[in-house]
Amino acid sequence: MANKVTTISDLLQRVASSCLTHRLPGGHALEDGDCDEGEIDRAEEAKAQPNEEEEEEEEEGLRIWEEDGQRASTVPGFSHKVKIREMEGFMYEVFDAVSAVKRAYVGLQEAHNPWDPEKLRVADAAVVAELRKLGRLRDRFRRGCVSASAAGPTAVPLRDAVAPYEATIDDLKRQLRAKEVEAESLKEKLRSATLGSSGRRGRLYSSKRFGCVAVPGAPGTATPELFEAYMERVKFASKSFTGHLLSLMRSARWDIVAAVRTIIDAGGGDDAEYRPLAIPDLEPRDAKYALESYVNRKLFQGFENETFYLEGSLSSLINPAEFRRDRFTQFRDMRGMEPEQLLGILPRCPFGRFAASKYLAVVHAKLEESLFGAGSEQRRQVLEGAHPRTGFYSEFLRLAKAVWLLHLLAFALDPAPSHFEASRGADFHPRYMESVVRFAGGRVPPGLVVGFPVGPGFKLGDGSVIRARVYLVRGPLPRPQ
Repeated sequence: MANKVTTISDLLQRVASSCLTHRLPGGHALEDGDCDEGEIDRAEEAKAQPNEEEEEEEEEGLRIWEEDGQRASTVPGFSHKVKIREMEGFMYEVFDAVSAVKRAYVGLQEAHNPWDPEKLRVADAAVVAELRKLGRLRDRFRRGCVSASAAGPTAVPLRDAVAPYEATIDDLKRQLRAKEVEAESLKEKLRSATLGSSGRRGRLYSSKRFGCVAVPGAPGTATPELFEAYMERVKFASKSFTGHLLSLMRSARWDIVAAVRTIIDAGGGDDAEYRPLAIPDLEPRDAKYALESYVNRKLFQGFENETFYLEGSLSSLINPAEFRRDRFTQFRDMRGMEPEQLLGILPRCPFGRFAASKYLAVVHAKLEESLFGAGSEQRRQVLEGAHPRTGFYSEFLRLAKAVWLLHLLAFALDPAPSHFEASRGADFHPRYMESVVRFAGGRVPPGLVVGFPVGPGFKLGDGSVIRARVYLVRGPLPRPQ
């Protein structure tokens, strides 16, 4: 045992002696002043008298250090700054690998609820693959080969460089699906008008005439693709109504930014999210986003309930399959109708009560009086259960119908989509958010956070995500009072 201890001590002394004359990987050669002369002498004496067995052990133990020292000394232009850059690049890879492990583990957790064996198998393989990648980085560090694939601290990972283009492709695909649905709806209206002019107007509102939608997947059924397409229609209708409201403000020669703050303050109630302090300083051209944020929040409030909390129905829990079929039937029957036509026949139908309640929430009394005068009959008619035939109210009805149809589709899907909203001050995440303001090159600059949410996002049952729309500002932001 004593001999063994002596051998290990000798080996440690020889390693220390080698470190005095060879450069460590990623480090520096030790100067003479780093050790006292007695230690150096003892190390040199131990090195000068090795036996054959100790030489074999030493050769295995020190080969890495010697090879690295020779390689460092033979590379032309080798310097301390180069090694620093290589180490920083290696650390970037380590952080990316750790982040990938965390994302893979989140996917594994999501596969457990709801339980999905196939998704579980794929997620498990992804976790193992990322752990192996992290293990290879550990082995590289132990060997001192940190520069094997390090590209320097300014290198941008490939997935970060590709992410903006993938997001743009997803946006274009959603817009294409929305245009396809819109074109199909216009074709249906044209066929209905042709039938009406031929004396067969009685078939105009037949549910069969509105039952076909050309979208990917099975025809005549609720699909995630159809939901995404109608979400695009909601975005378009929201922008259209907000633009109409802004044009009325400009015609009245209002200060747009001040008017938007006043509307949000008067219509926010107890919701601190919509008080003026929650809206950052805006350029006049960006005030439309704050107004659209206010309109969307009011319209989507209660979206998670099967009736928008207009009544206490529990049909989705009592008979879920029949409830989903009924919702999709209502969607097919209503999607080709003009909202004024439907409300002219059934003004107090569920959609009519939804439209009236949302109009009163969005367009509060002070705003309506400022825009249309104190003698306007529009609000009184809505309060009495009627639906006025004015241009402003018709524009609002188109937006209300788009949200109502999206709600019908949501509860026709199994499982129903879950909607989310970006919180103020949150870091920008390109997978779950999209900026309403476009930036040069299509990439969001670093350091931006959510100033306020503009539109909600949705996570669908097939794993796809409809990104929430946000207005970005320089962070960090103070908390709203």
